Amino acid sequence: MDYNTNREKLIMPEYGRHIQKMIEQVKQIPDREKRNEQIRAVVAVMEILNPHLAEHPDYKHKLWDHVNFIAGFDLDVDSPYPKPTMEEFTAPPEIVPMTKEPLAAAHYGRNIQNMIKVIAAMPQDEARDRMIKSMAVYMRQQYLIWNKDTVSDETIFKDIEKLSGGTLKVPEYIHLESISEKEKFNRPGMILPTGNGQQGRGQFRTQGRNKNKKNKWKKQQ
Repeated sequence: MDYNTNREKLIMPEYGRHIQKMIEQVKQIPDREKRNEQIRAVVAVMEILNPHLAEHPDYKHKLWDHVNFIAGFDLDVDSPYPKPTMEEFTAPPEIVPMTKEPLAAAHYGRNIQNMIKVIAAMPQDEARDRMIKSMAVYMRQQYLIWNKDTVSDETIFKDIEKLSGGTLKVPEYIHLESISEKEKFNRPGMILPTGNGQQGRGQFRTQGRNKNKKNKWKKQQ
């Protein structure tokens, strides 16, 4: 039996083994004109096998780059595009610089942590205190989304001090208003059973149809 494990490794599996063999056969054609004709036919087949490439700009250029890559960059044909090099395909991607500062509280996110540091650097005045309270209210909402049903003011205030590295302390006279029991904080992506969401509209439509059927039945009686 001829198993794939015993065959030559596929360079680009998305095109299959037949395309790879066709390109190898084209490389063996001695006549250059015939070689150009055959490789254009191979590119046309590759386009049929991967129609999603047509959604990308300049997809023809990408197909010819793939042909050269599968051929090992030694395909002697008249390409309509500049031939790529091995370095272009094998060069590692540029390293994206990442911040080295770890998150002190992941459920708040990095933006909250950065905003607290900005507030801590402000002069102590009434405007700064208002910003602290607004930040504390928002942090409590975020806390309730991902954690428990209730949270004390002291927990939020300690988190603010922790996120600021101990440089920002909430004034003692600041207190957070209690949250109404009717208020709900839903996680992102959750669909409410009623309201403005599509599921809610569907429920209202169903109720309307049931009501119309009931009225129609009464008239028939």
